[in-house]
Amino acid sequence: MTISSRFSVAIHVLSLLELNKEGVNTSEYIAESVNTNPVVIRRILGMLNKAGLVKVRSGIAGSKLQRPVSEITLLEIYRAVHVVEEDALFSIHDKPNPKCPVGRNIQASIEPVFSSAQAALELTLERVTLEEIVGSIQSTDSEGSCG
Repeated sequence: MTISSRFSVAIHVLSLLELNKEGVNTSEYIAESVNTNPVVIRRILGMLNKAGLVKVRSGIAGSKLQRPVSEITLLEIYRAVHVVEEDALFSIHDKPNPKCPVGRNIQASIEPVFSSAQAALELTLERVTLEEIVGSIQSTDSEGSCG
């Protein structure tokens, strides 16, 4: 199992909006960069819009960022696209056998470890801004724009 690709696609979309902020960012244009269907992009843009990260304008006007990339953290993006339910990165099977000593105690034994791991992930994501991702893209690419 992996974290939904919506997270990386959302980062891709937001990075593209920043790097093409003077251009027109239709779902078709964005989908071409992501190499996916425009319907997928519209769904993700809807989530990002609801979270206040983008402004979606119908038609050829396209989408724009609502805030500077320096103010958008990866944690906000992660939460915006509902990668996992709140506090549920790791799921624990809910019906272990209560007659077995392992079954009786497994949930209480691993839940603190899972909670700690999720907190560490979220702390890392909170420390990284979209500005850092965009800067990394710019520093590693020498070919210019997508179009």
